[in-house]
Amino acid sequence: MSGFLLDRFEVTVGRFRKFVEAYPESKPAAGAGAHPLLDGSGWNADWASQLPAGAPELTVAVKCNGTYQTWTDEAGDHEHLPMNCLNWYVAFAFCAWDGGRLATEAEWNYAAAGGGEQRPYPWSDSASDAILDRSHAVYDCTGDGSASGSCAFRDIQPVGSRSSAGDGRWRQADLAGNMWEWVLDWYAGYATSCDNCANTTSVSNRALRGGSFDYDASYLLSSARGYGSPSRRYHFAGARCARTP
Repeated sequence: MSGFLLDRFEVTVGRFRKFVEAYPESKPAAGAGAHPLLDGSGWNADWASQLPAGAPELTVAVKCNGTYQTWTDEAGDHEHLPMNCLNWYVAFAFCAWDGGRLATEAEWNYAAAGGGEQRPYPWSDSASDAILDRSHAVYDCTGDGSASGSCAFRDIQPVGSRSSAGDGRWRQADLAGNMWEWVLDWYAGYATSCDNCANTTSVSNRALRGGSFDYDASYLLSSARGYGSPSRRYHFAGARCARTP
């Protein structure tokens, strides 16, 4: 795998607000947000219809759940919360505008597993270390310290709330929990060996990684995979951007 950078934090409401303020001029041009070693991985002009027409429509679109949506029309207490209710296209557009791109699933997995250390969880010191408690991740509706299964908006925590205990090998926070994160790939069979690869052949769903505030501990494993329709907005899904050095 060629060198890459992965943002330390999930995209926050405050960061996304700047994208909204610049919208629709912040929409990506054809080819933007491409992985430099993957042909055809940049923004496809045919996807334009998947983006809201203007800023008013965008702010409506990111209000996908009356209980759990993190966006607010005015800046306030939510600015450091992870942005949710992003479909794959908006997540891609944001990262391209921010000077980055969506990570490939292989890149995301490399960061979460600590590369050759093959960590079961991002914070594990080795493959044999499987320590897990609430100090490491935001999961299973326990983010606010309440009992498992009793979900509320306050279970969504500010990005980095479990640092440094829950950080990965290269200091990325919340690689497990808080929000599922969209990656570049279509959701298909995961390669056991590859060279700067990604699933770029269209199927029904795009891949998600990392688990979320309302999913149980089994989804926090670095190897766990999720998926979703790229056009749908989920209260449990956000994004993290990758960059090419």
